[in-house]
Amino acid sequence: MLEQTGTFIDIATDYFEKLDLFTTAITRAHGKNHPEAFEIRSLFEAINDKVKNARTNKPNLDLEFAQLRKITGNYTIPGDVCDTYAAVYNMLSEADKAYHS
Repeated sequence: MLEQTGTFIDIATDYFEKLDLFTTAITRAHGKNHPEAFEIRSLFEAINDKVKNARTNKPNLDLEFAQLRKITGNYTIPGDVCDTYAAVYNMLSEADKAYHS
């Protein structure tokens, strides 16, 4: 697990560029067997847009994180995926924790 510490904005700064690349990659590599990858990509894009356009340090992302927890089974990594897919779940989980702390 990555176990990044810091504020949500620190984590967004550290992870969101990788998440942009990785969420695209997992849709290509795993989309056929894991259609939730497309929802994960879409929700990440929504989060990223809100963060980029936020006038405060903490935009309202409760709906997006709730949906991510639901479709990922609370970020439970499927057994048949690559390290990139696992990294997406780990980074999103850490962002979610930081957002809610």
